Amino acid sequence: MSDSMLSFYHDFLDQWPLIYLGIWATIKLTVVISVTGFLLGVVVLYLSLSKNSRLARWVEAYKSFFIGTPLICIIYILYYGLPTLGFRMSPFEVTVLGFTLNIAAYNAAYMLTAYNGLDKTQLEAASAQGFSRLQIYSYIILPQVLRTSVPALTNQVIHNLKDSSLAFLVQYPELFARMQELAAGNFEFFKTYSLTAVFYILMASVIYFFAKNIERRVQAV
Repeated sequence: MSDSMLSFYHDFLDQWPLIYLGIWATIKLTVVISVTGFLLGVVVLYLSLSKNSRLARWVEAYKSFFIGTPLICIIYILYYGLPTLGFRMSPFEVTVLGFTLNIAAYNAAYMLTAYNGLDKTQLEAASAQGFSRLQIYSYIILPQVLRTSVPALTNQVIHNLKDSSLAFLVQYPELFARMQELAAGNFEFFKTYSLTAVFYILMASVIYFFAKNIERRVQAV
């Protein structure tokens, strides 16, 4: 092993406790924003199907804004902009809020595509039998939409993991932030960022494995 590699190895071991915490911070953030983004996406889809044209237009504007705006811009607005209005949140809270609003817009768009492929006669039949709009959505629309949207929704979780690296820009101590500290200390940028990529690939592979299992289970139903 060369002196350069040996030095990097020792630096890595010295920083490992913080890097380990960074990995768990990344996992925590990914899980939270994936769940909150999914739940809000379900709500956004429900509102987008409203017969109230004004509400539907507002929901469409919401989706267009958050899909069309770079995520980093949204996070910066929340982190640097809100304090000027008297609202202050922690880096974690800012990141969760920004990501949730963004992810929900994408998830709602995925599920709306699936909804457009449904046989609408079953919805008309349910309405004729006295089902409320919420019951039709909960018992008929949502289960079918989720089944069809599984590949897109699980791919979104992988995107959430990768995008979580943006959180370091607002001082959230996730994996990329910890690896930045390692690179700043030893100036071994190629080795450090290559290793960072490996960590993300390993975590994404775990998500991919579980996603494929979910897809197989759904297709078997």
